[in-house]
Amino acid sequence: MSAAPHIPVLLDEVIEALDPQPGDVVIDATFGAGGYTRALLERGATVHAFDRDPDAIAAGRTWRETGENPPRLILHPHRFSEMLDVMTSTGVARVDGVVMDIGVSSMQLDQAERGFAFSADGPLDMRMSQDGESAADFLNTADEAAIADVIYRYGEERQSRRVARAIVAARPLETTGELARVVRSALGHKPHDKKDPATRTFQAIRIHVNGELDELSQGLSAAEHLLREGGRLAVVSFHSLEDRIVKRFLREASSTPSASRHVPQAAQRDPVFIKVSKAIKPTDAEIERNPRARSSVLRHATRTATEAREAA
Repeated sequence: MSAAPHIPVLLDEVIEALDPQPGDVVIDATFGAGGYTRALLERGATVHAFDRDPDAIAAGRTWRETGENPPRLILHPHRFSEMLDVMTSTGVARVDGVVMDIGVSSMQLDQAERGFAFSADGPLDMRMSQDGESAADFLNTADEAAIADVIYRYGEERQSRRVARAIVAARPLETTGELARVVRSALGHKPHDKKDPATRTFQAIRIHVNGELDELSQGLSAAEHLLREGGRLAVVSFHSLEDRIVKRFLREASSTPSASRHVPQAAQRDPVFIKVSKAIKPTDAEIERNPRARSSVLRHATRTATEAREAA
């Protein structure tokens, strides 16, 4: 198969964590440009690939049209939070691996018309699924307090109220360039600054519009229910909010509550995951090849035979 148009982050480490064998069934929960999927197919695995972005699914379908016709690939145009129901409906009760690459994809960032980035001016959209409320819809109708709350919670922007006030004063906003200029003006922007002050606000609005953190929590729970004993989970995240959720999920799922006369016997249980890795980060060589890998973190773990906890 030809090379993927974008470089998958921590690819070697992800494949080592999943250790796919011929005949394994693996879920690529965030198909994107198909980088992980290609590597899994080359190892002989059957891949169920999920993506809510219709452009990603359409691109995956062209693999067949262009003659690649990768075997053992099943595409699902769904959110990965829905993968438990989708896999159950296809008759697959258990899988050998699940990989998630959380957040916005390179394809989405690179297309100005999708409105995810301020590097090129485009419509203020940011919707991964290309339906529902857009970033412009939210920013042009929400009250100032709600906008400030989103920017503070999901962007960890300490001056969120100032930014929200500036956004409301500048409405209506229609393009990414307009929003970036408003944020920069509110926070002050010097050309030599290492990080554009609009970065945190864009991240926050994107996370809100797409419900990304709830999606992650539900996806992790779905993976817990789908993985067989010995199955492996690998999650790549790109900022502290995501990594915190993954770290907490694995910590709680791998813990064994101490026996106590205050805790009913039935409530005491064995861990759901074992062999939980520490945070794995890209090497300097990978960052040089792919600067977008700089903030990535991989965590992985192995499923036990313990019954899954209640779904999120």
